[in-house]
Amino acid sequence: MDDTTTSRHDARASSDTSLLLSLSPQDRTKRMVAVGIGNFMEWFDFAIYGYFAAIIGAQFFPSGNETAEMLSSLAVFAVGFISRPFGALILGPIGDRLGRRTVLIITVLGMGIITALIGLTPSFETIGIAAPIIVVILRLLQGGFAGSEWTSAAAYIGESAPKNRRAIYASVVTGTAGLAFLVGTLTAALLTGVLSEDALNSWGWRLPFIASLLMAVIAIYIRRKLVDTPVFEELERKRANNTVEVTPTAAKVKAFVMTLAFSGIFGVSLYYLITYVNNFLSGAVGMPRLEALVVCGVVLVIYVALNPVVGMAVDRLGRRPVLYTGLIGLIVWSVPAFWLMSTGNPWIAGAALVPFALFVACTAVVNNVLLVEVFPASIRATGSAIGYNVAYALLAGPGPLIAAALVAGTGVLISPAFYVMAVAVLALVILLPTLPETKGTDISRG
Repeated sequence: MDDTTTSRHDARASSDTSLLLSLSPQDRTKRMVAVGIGNFMEWFDFAIYGYFAAIIGAQFFPSGNETAEMLSSLAVFAVGFISRPFGALILGPIGDRLGRRTVLIITVLGMGIITALIGLTPSFETIGIAAPIIVVILRLLQGGFAGSEWTSAAAYIGESAPKNRRAIYASVVTGTAGLAFLVGTLTAALLTGVLSEDALNSWGWRLPFIASLLMAVIAIYIRRKLVDTPVFEELERKRANNTVEVTPTAAKVKAFVMTLAFSGIFGVSLYYLITYVNNFLSGAVGMPRLEALVVCGVVLVIYVALNPVVGMAVDRLGRRPVLYTGLIGLIVWSVPAFWLMSTGNPWIAGAALVPFALFVACTAVVNNVLLVEVFPASIRATGSAIGYNVAYALLAGPGPLIAAALVAGTGVLISPAFYVMAVAVLALVILLPTLPETKGTDISRG
């Protein structure tokens, strides 16, 4: 290494260190809390659609056939992912130009309004074909906001974290999202247990949708008090001085392809765990709905607790070992997990889902760290949002629908495992030769 190269490396390291020192521990804690609370509220909105998928199918897509209604509802769940890349194309550049904080406020406001509107939409019985059309449009809009929330939260937290603790900070985003789905499960279980079936089907399911608007107002109040990240402020100074480093096109393409891989398997496995499994147990397996909700709720408690543990492991061991643990685990364990769940025994189903939750947590935390570390600062919000959301539109969003269709088409209860395994193998094939170890990398570059 010559003197010029050494001096550049030292300058980058010095810049990264100065950025880290610009935030006090109190500042970082405030940022984690603000992003975590807002992230929880936003993903609660998204979660409740999945937990009430069967009821929504009957309300808006009535056919008299429970399987057809469920497939229709899950198809609309997948529709929400189709619009994600378009939302990323709009909100990603806003995050790179106006700041990560700006997008965090826009997304939580949009999600809150749209989710409340879903809860207020009259049923098919009341307004006919207009009902499913309205729900599809609202889901398209909801998806456009949701994807940019996740990547903006990852960027904001990652750019505010100490270099050696980025993963534990990233686990705030993944953990609070898991907590949101847990509370969504508990809400669904409470409403199922307290209300009669007729009341739940007619108006009870709407309550958490409408309540999301109040939660959005609280989240906006919290987030508007934030200032942007030190990395973004440094980027603004570089732009003013015309000193932003140029990233080769090949490097951008490589980062995009890697993001498709690690975000794709994360999304597929996550939505299996938080959306499909509940419907699988209460539908195809025949477990009582309340019992299935309790099993999924307990597993989600464990999943949330695993996120910071995985975060500490990622910070200590590096990104590659933990990610490959998750990928290989999903390949090996998916068939046994679905076979054990198919017994219909809640204890056995819960035991089967705990290792699955661990492997999902491995992909979740590493995903959020890599979204920050594989893209240069000047295109981080745009690049990560587009890569992440294209992966979700192509692979993750259709996951629950594909799983349900596999069971309906083959009659084989373990068949959903094959889709998870296929995506995990694809991710492994892409990432093994391309993904470098990014632990400790300078995220202020570019």
